[in-house]
Amino acid sequence: MAKRWRDTKPRLKGWDYSRPGLYFITMVTHERQCIFGEIQAGRVVYSPMGEIVKDEWLRSFDLREELFCHDWVIMPNHIHAIMEIKKIPDKKPVIKNPGIAYRPSRSISSIVAGFKSAATKRINQYRNTPGAGVWQARFHDHIIRDDAGYQKIREYIQTNPRHWRDDRFHCR
Repeated sequence: MAKRWRDTKPRLKGWDYSRPGLYFITMVTHERQCIFGEIQAGRVVYSPMGEIVKDEWLRSFDLREELFCHDWVIMPNHIHAIMEIKKIPDKKPVIKNPGIAYRPSRSISSIVAGFKSAATKRINQYRNTPGAGVWQARFHDHIIRDDAGYQKIREYIQTNPRHWRDDRFHCR
């Protein structure tokens, strides 16, 4: 009997996802709905919901000293990004904006969960759809282990809008 996707363990066994390193992540909208914008002439043109996602994405890195975003793209129904968790010597994670409630990021999963939660809340306020799903429950991650892998993923992210018609997430 074949394993169902939800029965598989998506994370690398034995890897501490809160340790410093580079991570490639992909988050996809609920039912792959194209709600974040459209691609015009190889460029992303954000919808109001895409602008919300962009604002929340950038805010994630403003709030957390230990996080850095190398490259990212918001597509009509998904996000690709290279994120880095940096080691902060002998310090606990710092809250850059103490006026905002914040749970320290301990892992890629908690970072993604916090981002998705904030974006979902704002999108549902915009759409007047409290409780509606915006994201798929899971996300894809890949640990970047060398410069060649980093460069390949970086190029993929940067050229993703130009290859939208061939993208497996393309809205048909």
